Amino acid sequence: MARPVVMVRTLTLTTGTKPFNQRGFTLVEIVAAITVVGLVLAIGVPQSLKFYESQQYRAAIRETMTLLNSARHAAIAKAEAQDVEVSPSEKWVRFGDQVTQFDESIDIAVHSAREVNRGSVGVIRFYPEGGASGGGIDITRNDAQVVTIEVDWLVGRVSVDFGHADKK
Repeated sequence: MARPVVMVRTLTLTTGTKPFNQRGFTLVEIVAAITVVGLVLAIGVPQSLKFYESQQYRAAIRETMTLLNSARHAAIAKAEAQDVEVSPSEKWVRFGDQVTQFDESIDIAVHSAREVNRGSVGVIRFYPEGGASGGGIDITRNDAQVVTIEVDWLVGRVSVDFGHADKK
């Protein structure tokens, strides 16, 4: 009678199994995981910082538009002139007790009527009949992107122009 053939299976890397006494990760697996995490952080962190700065810039523009529109509506509703003050040196825009403070990376410039300005603070005045003194605010980020918020002197309409810095 023929003897049965007994096969002995040896563990190899190709079979995907490890002996019971080898648990955990190999040094190669740990180095590979650390390398992948390092690459993700190297790419992700700078991009998230740019995204955060961009969100702050957009929020400052929205808040400035809101302050100007609030002043226009208040002038019409209260039937008295309302002033929006802009301080380029201190980087804020204020209407009443509402203030938009700009980040250090953002520069602002104001264009307003000299008659209503208060020293180094520019003033855009909204009148009860709906008009305004006119003017605008230039908001610049990193000397590259310029957004101009314009106030029409005739009807007091507030509009925004997403332009770019002039190339020299």
